[in-house]
Amino acid sequence: MLRNAISSAITQEVPEILTYALENNAFVFSGFKTFHALREVGLSLTNPDGSIKPFERFLNDVQKINKTYNQNYLRAEYNFASASAEMAARWEQFMDDGDRYYLQYRTAADGKVRPEHAALHGVTLPIDDPFWEQFYPPNGWNCRCSVTQVRKSKYPATPHNEAMALGEVATQRDTRQMFRFNPGKEQKTFPNHNPYTISRCKNCDIAKGKLSLARVFVPDNEVCAACEILQQCAGNNEKSQRAIERTHYLHEMKPLLNRKVEKTVNGNKLNIGFTKEGNKHLFADTFGRTHIVTKEDLKDLATYLENAEFIDDSALTHSRNDNIEHFYYFKTQINGRWVRLNVAKEIRIRRTGQIQVQYFLYSVNDFVE
Repeated sequence: MLRNAISSAITQEVPEILTYALENNAFVFSGFKTFHALREVGLSLTNPDGSIKPFERFLNDVQKINKTYNQNYLRAEYNFASASAEMAARWEQFMDDGDRYYLQYRTAADGKVRPEHAALHGVTLPIDDPFWEQFYPPNGWNCRCSVTQVRKSKYPATPHNEAMALGEVATQRDTRQMFRFNPGKEQKTFPNHNPYTISRCKNCDIAKGKLSLARVFVPDNEVCAACEILQQCAGNNEKSQRAIERTHYLHEMKPLLNRKVEKTVNGNKLNIGFTKEGNKHLFADTFGRTHIVTKEDLKDLATYLENAEFIDDSALTHSRNDNIEHFYYFKTQINGRWVRLNVAKEIRIRRTGQIQVQYFLYSVNDFVE
């Protein structure tokens, strides 16, 4: 259910790697919640003297546990996951604009706003101010606060110390300080230390999902043991989803392997095509190098290349082991914004000594003039 909250909360276009990160974090949080609920169910099986409870009494106790976790807590957790996902997506867009704007704290401005949150309304600071690392919303269960970009020329910056003091007051009831995190910067819907984990989770590599860094991990309590298993499951689930998605989009790109686009560069005609390895690299680029091109655009890259304008070329700046020896750069518009198409020149020498040259689309990245 918490994963559904994330997918429905993100209404703007964001890199899918962010969505995966938020969903996996919600998966781990839900796993911890289930662990604690089942643990209580197990403990409720017996009486204080160790005897087994009658079934009717055991059932009544289990129903109470279910109500606590899946009715009393669930709505607040769902709202928090939804708000965190929305604010994480906004942070991603704020980062795209760099320091062009200030960020301004906003409340829902109605009678339901907590007084301590209302005091934060209008706090205005640069995006790199440490305030946003601790007091970027949501700042509590069912918090409806948000942040928006404002022009520097219109709104003066709030003094840093004043803003931090207001943030301290707004979250002073948070004994675990779980709300003092930035879901966008940390790419998490819930912080590592939350009602279902322990304080050491704040700085633990396992809790951060860095299983490879913990060479020898010997859990000394039930929570740590559960965490290791949940992190492994989350990682395996993400890999499985990525593999399925990758197979789907590479299949859609398969017709490109039969396409050739002729482009004139410095008086020479280049017949540019597509290769299996190149298509794999193009798919990977949509995760890390472009916020403009979507995976749905990949199957149409030949058409975009046909309409592209040559802008530059360059020799290699460092040695490679994939037979690529030169790059040619083109620019075109996709989804109303400029991107750069990077074409590789590959030279292979066959066993017969014959030299084979081919040009293929290798990567895509956002174009900055």
